[in-house]
Amino acid sequence: MKRPRTKRRGGMGRHAEELLWLASGLAESCCRIEDRYWEGRIAAAVDAALAHDDEDTLNTALDQAFTRNGLIYDELADAIESRAESPAVPGGDHEIAFIAAPVLAWSRFRIPACPLPAATLTNLRVHLLAHVLARDTRLALADFLFSPDQLPQGYCATAAFAARLGRAALEGKDLHIDTGGMEETAQFLSDIRYLLAAVAVPRGGALFHWQEANGSRAEALAQWRGQGGGCLAPLLPGCALEFVLPESYFAACRAADRASRAYSVHASVAFLITSLDAPVVKLRAIVAPFWGEQIEEYRIGFTLSGDDDVIHGVVWPLLGGDDDADDAPGEIETVLRECGVNEVKILEHRFPLEYCDDCGAPLYPSPEGEIVHAEMPESEAGQIPRHLH
Repeated sequence: MKRPRTKRRGGMGRHAEELLWLASGLAESCCRIEDRYWEGRIAAAVDAALAHDDEDTLNTALDQAFTRNGLIYDELADAIESRAESPAVPGGDHEIAFIAAPVLAWSRFRIPACPLPAATLTNLRVHLLAHVLARDTRLALADFLFSPDQLPQGYCATAAFAARLGRAALEGKDLHIDTGGMEETAQFLSDIRYLLAAVAVPRGGALFHWQEANGSRAEALAQWRGQGGGCLAPLLPGCALEFVLPESYFAACRAADRASRAYSVHASVAFLITSLDAPVVKLRAIVAPFWGEQIEEYRIGFTLSGDDDVIHGVVWPLLGGDDDADDAPGEIETVLRECGVNEVKILEHRFPLEYCDDCGAPLYPSPEGEIVHAEMPESEAGQIPRHLH
């Protein structure tokens, strides 16, 4: 009797190997006809993994693709994301798009993650349909404003959530979110909140307003900031807000992550000059790279000019699209100077990714080239969040 094949220690499973082979074929494709062949095959394979809640297969294939070839990784990641945020629907007359509308917020107080009242949902629906989405689309909103920790975790969970919202969109109703057992939201000085929705689009039709004649992304964003912001601002009292353009789920999350880096720096400077009642010219910033196996992020320590005590810190993570980490210090310095911080010290020493043993907060660079805990003056320490972005 033929003995079953034993999986190699550390090797990939059959389904992960198939995904990697299909993504390689798509990356090497020479024409649109060949593209469509590979795209159909890889879509079917990804759909099967999502349907069987096989997160490990997807992540294993992505890990292997990342180590082998950047183009293969990009094709595979795009295929997985697109299938997770565009679940199939019965009948085939419509396509579903899972979208997100991120909100950047900062406050000295707790930033809410909260249910959305029916009146707010009604107003948001009106403005999304009028300014962001194309004609003939159907919309379903989740009735909760999510923090990052409360978003669906992983591709399979994202696909399942998108499918639930998609069914609601086809039925013309919003989706109620049961908050029982939902993750608690950590308190940060600046953070992101997410409005989640699904859009049902007639197959082959436009999804967004800027795909139509006379539409534009800039105008959609301006209208959404003015109209949508007016709906959400009352739910986020005491917060300074900035609205990111609603887009497909993964694209919107990436855009929010990228925008939040500069936003966090601006928020930190505004917070410090307000809390300390000090002019911005009194602030000094120390910027340094922090490494794991490779460079992972930059951290910014703030001191008062002429004082070496680090009073506040901000993390500037390096994201997937950062092709050259060497550009980050210059970008950070530009943002700091835009905020009015003129004294900027950039350290080149490779610091380890270390955190406080007691509270888990990141350690930040000091002017002397050490990594230390950020501590506000005692008069202010009790009034701020313990953990800071």
